Order: sequence, then structure tokens, then C-alpha cells
Amino acid sequence: MDWKIELIFVPVTDVDRAKAFYETIGFHTDHDQRPTPDIRFVQLTPPGSACSIAIGEGLGIDLAPGMQNTIQVVVPDADAALAQLRDARVEAQGVQELGWGRFVTFDDPDGNTWTLQQLPQWS
Repeated sequence: MDWKIELIFVPVTDVDRAKAFYETIGFHTDHDQRPTPDIRFVQLTPPGSACSIAIGEGLGIDLAPGMQNTIQVVVPDADAALAQLRDARVEAQGVQELGWGRFVTFDDPDGNTWTLQQLPQWS
């Protein structure tokens, strides 16, 4: 049986600001719905990803905004990813060279930290 991670919740304080940020770095907005006055569900997907993120209001996320720091995304080229982020005026840290890959990190407007990893060429 396959197990597929398809959605990760990211806590934010301002849904519109966060949505605009993620769209600026290339995420596609799949849904932006308000099924009740107390709930807003926004789903965004990074380019080429099978896993999306959800932000919103009234979603029951127990994690405080700025505390999500466990998302790691694989990219084909850390230098290109860093350049794309900086072109979008995102402050990004990188490229860190480690034995298990090359890494770029950045924060969203709420301080949620993302790590991008270029996998090493195993020979």
C-alpha cells in the first residue's frame, strides 16, 4: 500500500499576506474557500510537487505562526533556487554545503522556516 503525504498545514497570522508570499515564489493556489464565516481554507502547491500546503482561518492548527520549521523540499539546483528566491525579494540563506546535500533556507512572513535541499550526486 502506498502512503502519500499530500497536505501540510502552515500556521500564519495573515492569510492574504501569506498567500501573496507563496504565490510570489511560484506556488499555485489550488483552493481559496470560505465554507463558513469562521473557516477559510487556502491550499497552495509548489511547482512540480505532489504535496501542497494549507493556510487559513479556523482550521484547528495547534502550532503557533512562525513555529513550522520542519518542511524540507528537494530541488534540482540549490543555486538556481536561491537565485529564484532572491529575484522574488525573499531573504534566503544559502548555499550550505554538507555531505548529504546542498541547502538553502528561507522564512515566510510569519517566520515559518523552509529548507530546500539539492541531493548529492551519489556515485
